Amino acid sequence: MLTTLAVITATVVGVMVGVEFAVAVFVNPILLRLPAGPSLEARADSARVLGRVMPFWYVGSLLLTAWLAAVTWGGPAGDAAAAALLVVSVVMSITLFVPINSRAATWTADDHPANWREQQQRWDRLHYARVAIIVAGFLLTLVAGTVA
Repeated sequence: MLTTLAVITATVVGVMVGVEFAVAVFVNPILLRLPAGPSLEARADSARVLGRVMPFWYVGSLLLTAWLAAVTWGGPAGDAAAAALLVVSVVMSITLFVPINSRAATWTADDHPANWREQQQRWDRLHYARVAIIVAGFLLTLVAGTVA
C-alpha cells in the first residue's frame, strides 16, 4: 500500500511539476515574444483552460502528499516538508496568480490594458518562484517515497 501511494503521489506531483516547468521555461517566453494579438489570445486561452484544471491538480497533489506524510509520520522522510511546500504553492496560486489570470482570461487583441506585457512578466517571475517551490516539494516527495 505504501509503495503504491508513493508511486502515485510521485507521478501526479511529477507530471504537474513537468507541466509547470514547461510553461515557465518554454511556453510563456515564446508567447510573450509574439505580437500582441496572438500573444494575448494564447495567454487568455491558457488562463481559461489551465485555470479550470490546475486547481484540482494542485490540491490533488497536496492531498496525496499529505496522505503520504500521514502514513509515514515519524520516519526520516521529508513528506511533511513536501506537503508544506505544496501548501505554499496553493496559497501563492490563490493570492498571486488567480487575480492576474482572471484579468488575462478576458483580454483580447482589441481590449487589453496598456501594461499587459508587464502584468504577464510579473506573472512569469512569480511562476519561476512557484516552480522552484514545487520542484523542491517533488524532490522531497521522491525522497520520502524511497526512504519510507
